[in-house]
Amino acid sequence: MYIYIMTRITFITILFCSFFFFGKTTLLAQETTLKNSTKLIQPPYLKAGDTVAIVAPSGVIKNGFKEIEAAKVLLKSWGGLHTIVGEHVFSQADHFAGTDDERCADFQSALDNPTVSAIWCARGGYGTVRILDKLDYTKFKQHPKWLIGYSDITALHNQFNNEGIESIHGIMCVSLPNDLSTIEKPIATFKAAIFGKPLSYTLESSAYNRAGSVSAPLVGGNLTLLHTMLGSKTSIDTNGKILFIEEVGEYKYHIDRMLQSLKRAGYFDNCKGVIIGGISRVRKNTTPWGTSIEQLFIDALSDYNFPIAFNVPAGHEKDNRALILGRTIDLNVSKEKSTIVFK
Repeated sequence: MYIYIMTRITFITILFCSFFFFGKTTLLAQETTLKNSTKLIQPPYLKAGDTVAIVAPSGVIKNGFKEIEAAKVLLKSWGGLHTIVGEHVFSQADHFAGTDDERCADFQSALDNPTVSAIWCARGGYGTVRILDKLDYTKFKQHPKWLIGYSDITALHNQFNNEGIESIHGIMCVSLPNDLSTIEKPIATFKAAIFGKPLSYTLESSAYNRAGSVSAPLVGGNLTLLHTMLGSKTSIDTNGKILFIEEVGEYKYHIDRMLQSLKRAGYFDNCKGVIIGGISRVRKNTTPWGTSIEQLFIDALSDYNFPIAFNVPAGHEKDNRALILGRTIDLNVSKEKSTIVFK
């Protein structure tokens, strides 16, 4: 009888532990699947009379009063959009547009303000990473709004994506020249993105394109920032996504090193595609790399079979058109041309 009771107890214990372990594992798997498949929240598109906050979460703005005024005039011309300029936009603390606390306070104020419909970053540079962990998204999630910027703002795009909110990779205030007609397309696509107009691109041909068609959410931004976020809670989830990459002012071997680091971390393992924007002002090393920048990417991504498109007009060039990060796109790539259609 004793042996029977002990056998029953052992069986029930094993059954309970198995249920707890495998049941919990199944729930975690379901939660992960749900997280990866959940559609991101689209902030409300802007309408006439809405308010845009201009903030500077990164580098100092030197002699930028004219550009900020031009930005305010541009916004006002779009149905009388109002502008709130952050208190510390023109501050300076060494390299930065104010201290970390000051830049954070401006950005947090814009996040929390329910009357603000979009946050337009004045410039990039370096410094956003220093305020990421200070930000609170509780009130923001009650009143989601668009974030607009590129370069160093990639850190915030990653964080917005992880918070489940779409954002816009696009021009910043300091990008505005005296003659706005010289960046007519970037401005037009920026306006289209925030007002909810159709957005699509036909890309120039490239012999380096890897053909294919796929429909998936778009994520990414500046390669250095994507690499910087690696291993942190702000690193972007690339599973089932199309990854956009742009870069400026780097040596080819630096670009390759970052790609290899991302690759070794499994960054590209479950990507659905890669689109390459401007790789601008590549620096010359004393020892030549030996291949084109396009071939560098092709070689680094040779282990994968997803489509790759070059010549995306986005990055550190005048032709820096808007991309809605977190939004599903239809990507069709061939040697002759590629197309991107935001759904």
